Amino acid sequence: MSTLARWYRWARLHPYAADVALAAVLYAITLLTTAAGPQPWRGTVTPAAVMAAGVAYGALVFRRRRPFIVLAVASAGAAAYLALSTAQGLVLAAPMIALYNAADATGRRRGLTAGWLTVLAMAAVHTQFRPSTWFGSENLALIALGGLAVAAGDAARSRRGYIAEVEERARRAERDREQEALRRVIEERLRISRDLHDVVGHHLALINVQAGVAGHLLESKPNEARRALSHIGEASRAALGELRDTIGLLRQPGDPPAPTEPTAGLAGVDDLVASFARCGQRIDRQIEGSVRALPPAADLTAYRVIQESLTNIRKHAAGASTRIKLDFQHTQLHILVEDDGTCPVPTPTGTGHGIAGMRERVTAVGGRLDAGPRPGGGFRVSALLPLTAGGAA
Repeated sequence: MSTLARWYRWARLHPYAADVALAAVLYAITLLTTAAGPQPWRGTVTPAAVMAAGVAYGALVFRRRRPFIVLAVASAGAAAYLALSTAQGLVLAAPMIALYNAADATGRRRGLTAGWLTVLAMAAVHTQFRPSTWFGSENLALIALGGLAVAAGDAARSRRGYIAEVEERARRAERDREQEALRRVIEERLRISRDLHDVVGHHLALINVQAGVAGHLLESKPNEARRALSHIGEASRAALGELRDTIGLLRQPGDPPAPTEPTAGLAGVDDLVASFARCGQRIDRQIEGSVRALPPAADLTAYRVIQESLTNIRKHAAGASTRIKLDFQHTQLHILVEDDGTCPVPTPTGTGHGIAGMRERVTAVGGRLDAGPRPGGGFRVSALLPLTAGGAA
């Protein structure tokens, strides 16, 4: 680090000490050049002029706190020095430095106004007490120095404002990135929780039913009990497989890939219905319209809606007749799952996440879901899913 850089760093860390040092150095240079300097700068100095110069430079110590008051005091001290001494106006450095701080602390219009007033006042005093005209070389140099001080102060203020704006933009961008990352984490967590609810809830409901059947028939009908236990094994293996696939989504990049089965969709509805039929549930299926392929997200959503609806019917209206209707319309698929038994709303008897999860899934792909009791008894779930990926939200 160079000497100049070290001095600059020290001045930034100790601004008050730097101002005191600057005022003392300029005051000493002014007195030395007046007493023993080159001929253009030399002149007679009275004790009153020395005090006036001390006031002009001493005010610079407070230039960062009260820039306009310091500008007024420094200008008055410099004017008094010019009136009381025959030396050249090196003391004018004090009001020029104060003018820089005034322009730095305020807007451009006020800075220009303060600059013109200061320059005109110093030029009038210089013309009054020195053998010079208004447009002499010394007054022109004074105008140039005043303009330079105002321009430097305005540039410093603009640069400081620009740096502050850039830093604020960087902070806002960082906050936006953090909020976006948090939002994605929350969405992914909700999606995984819905998958776990659908997978585990469905298979555990089947296991619970089959376990009850096996316990009831274990002594009287051992063959049927073994068949129920076989269904329990199949349901538990399927639940573990789907749970493994769902947890596999949490793997980090670079982890060895785990073998997974194809994602569930409408193609797996036959096996789903068969698993419920083996538990004694009566299910009627209807398909209307021209069967078409759905986008992957909508296809999985359709399967989960049917799966969750059948699970709720099995839990809350076991033995009721169930109807599943798939209506392939022009731009959307209408899914209807209803039962004719007395089926209370699932929310009071459980956590209520089933219907809420179905609605979130359907809304995420740009569809709509309605669920509630039927007028004649039972429960109905109706979902509309877009047949094109462009309909996804």
